[in-house]
Amino acid sequence: MQLTYYNRIGEDKINKLVHDFYLEIRNDKILLPMYKDGLEAAEERLRLFMIQYLGGPSHYNEKRGHPRLKQRHVVFPVTEKAKQNWLANMKTALEKSDIGNSEKEFLWNYFCQTAEFLKNR
Repeated sequence: MQLTYYNRIGEDKINKLVHDFYLEIRNDKILLPMYKDGLEAAEERLRLFMIQYLGGPSHYNEKRGHPRLKQRHVVFPVTEKAKQNWLANMKTALEKSDIGNSEKEFLWNYFCQTAEFLKNR
C-alpha cells in the first residue's frame, strides 16, 4: 500500500488545519466578505477537498463533482493582496499544527502554487 499524504498527516490533523485556517479568516477584512454563504460551508468544502487531494476518500467529488478550482474561484476578486492574505492565514494555521515538517513543506508548496494559479485580478 502506498503511503499517501492523507495517511502521513491523518484526517484529524487535516481537519484541525482547515478549522484553524478559518479561525484566521474570521479576522481578515479582505477575505471574510468573499464568504457570502458563511465560513461553515466553506470549511466543509476545503476540508473535503484537502482530504481528497491528499489521497483520502473522494467525498468532495461525490458531493460537488470535479474540483474545477479556477472556475469555482473566478467569481472572487483574487488579487495579489487577497492571495497574500490567504497564504498568511494558512501559514498561521500550519504553524499551529503538529503536522510533520516534510508534510508541512509539501502542503505549503501546494498552497503557494495554487494561490498563484487562482489569482485572477
